[in-house]
Amino acid sequence: MTEATKTRPSSKSGIVLDLHYQVAMPNPNSHLFEVMLRVRGWQASLLDLKMPVWTPGSYLVREYAKHLQDFSARDEEERSLPWRKISKNHWQIDTLGVSEITVRYRIFANELTVRTNHLDGTHGYFNPAALFFYIPGREEQSIRITIVPPQAEWRVTVPLSPVPGKANTFLAPDFDTLVDSPFEIGSHRSYYFEVDGLEHELAIWGQGNAEPSKIIPDIEKIIQVEADIFGGLPYDRYLFLLHLSAQGYGGLEHKNCCSLNYPRLGFRSQDRYHRFIQLVAHEFFHLWNVKRIRPKALEEFDYEAENYTTSLWFCEGATSYYDILIPARAGIYDAKTFLQSMSKDFSRLMATPGRLVQPASESSWDAWIKLYRRDANSDNCQVSYYLKGEMICWVLDLHIRDRSGNERSLDDVMRYLWQEFGIAEVGYSPEQLQQAIEYVAREDLGEFFDRYVYGTEELPIEQYLELFGLRIKTKANGNGNTAPFTGLTVKSENGKNLVKFVEVGSPAVRAGIDPDDELLAIDGLRTSAEELPERLKDYQPGDEIAIALFHQDELVVRSLILGEPRPSSYRIMPAKQPTPGQEKNFRGWLKTELSDIR
Repeated sequence: MTEATKTRPSSKSGIVLDLHYQVAMPNPNSHLFEVMLRVRGWQASLLDLKMPVWTPGSYLVREYAKHLQDFSARDEEERSLPWRKISKNHWQIDTLGVSEITVRYRIFANELTVRTNHLDGTHGYFNPAALFFYIPGREEQSIRITIVPPQAEWRVTVPLSPVPGKANTFLAPDFDTLVDSPFEIGSHRSYYFEVDGLEHELAIWGQGNAEPSKIIPDIEKIIQVEADIFGGLPYDRYLFLLHLSAQGYGGLEHKNCCSLNYPRLGFRSQDRYHRFIQLVAHEFFHLWNVKRIRPKALEEFDYEAENYTTSLWFCEGATSYYDILIPARAGIYDAKTFLQSMSKDFSRLMATPGRLVQPASESSWDAWIKLYRRDANSDNCQVSYYLKGEMICWVLDLHIRDRSGNERSLDDVMRYLWQEFGIAEVGYSPEQLQQAIEYVAREDLGEFFDRYVYGTEELPIEQYLELFGLRIKTKANGNGNTAPFTGLTVKSENGKNLVKFVEVGSPAVRAGIDPDDELLAIDGLRTSAEELPERLKDYQPGDEIAIALFHQDELVVRSLILGEPRPSSYRIMPAKQPTPGQEKNFRGWLKTELSDIR
């Protein structure tokens, strides 16, 4: 199936411009991309150029223009044209009646993430939103991009179509497509394979222990399982771009591509390999959920400002639920491993006090100012829309399955959204999203949404797991006897034992301990972050201990009354004596027997 092409309205769509970018990198070790934009056919007295402040899929204003330097504008005779900067990301050129304008500038690129730019002696990588201007009102016009590699052996990998007869030149039908097309330039390794008769490419940059002979068959399984959910693949060609880095982790979805950043030696351990496969499943699922099935607020992108929506809990949450479920369906790991992964995420949710403060809808709305801008109080006042959304979608899946005897599920919700909104790329409102879920569930879910999406009530996960023959077992903090609760999180940094988090309402708060305090001793004996759990097991709840700290460089001693122990983690396990109905529900959900996960 070929995707529908969306165009944004333009006040100047009758004027066809010739827009051509050239990107050179003559000295890669300088980390500077040298960019040239040539505009032909211009007819107005002013030319406005704007650089995006964010890129779709990463909901944070990143101020890409801060990396721009050495701006200049000239006519076709190489005469300088007057220009001025109007705002942080807006340049304006006096064209003086000429129809051809050449703009040159350089972009500093030394940040290796999936949403930024990186250039060094080994490769060049860039996200077009972080490198290119757009002309307001002309976003729907096509753009050619020519890459000038610094070495003959460097090649270009990008999801865009090449321009026939033009070396390293590619065509973007509009600016939205250009933004959605990351470029990898260098001597990376490419591996090609087919799924459902369509071409796929895995391009790997960096050294590490990734084994394409193992990775590609598992990626093929992921693609096939996800294609089966939606009834086919909505592209002609797809690119997986993998960066192997020292400590990086992340992914960014695009319509026909995804960028992945993973630790270079993270493929040998089974747990870490499974995490990589979940990352692949996550970003690939996004080509439907959020790239094509997306909220109304993201139907057309405003690249200059925040694009607010309350629905990211579903965009990212449903995708996070499926990224754990799909490898199990694909046979990459078993149902027991799936439940272990869900246990870890449930444990993370329960360790976040902010889940009882911030609704999932508000977390979605405030993504721009909170999720990527964490501070010492974040866990007390907010919850990740990824994590809370995953838990909500998990409960919805179990709810629909239980009510329908596994005849319907969250899969049917995704298919319905694909048919109603995704194929035509028409954005949905929050009300339409709820209605779609209700349509599949065949019941009013207003109370559910009020309590768990727009409210902060605890999700009834344990109640729904019981319907499928599962229970939750808590694990106490530490081994042997259980440590009392303090509300402190202490980590060792540069030889200091620093308080990183203090839980709201905890004994530590009542004692007057703050984040960034340096822990020194308990009851007169020196202790460290590593020793703290063991030291606390020498005490009982209700005991009063003296904690010595440096507080803003002042030596202080705080009296702390220890609280009752808290679970450190939760584990999903089979019921001790499941009923036939529970076993049937479980079998319909995970396609295996409850006895297989004991």
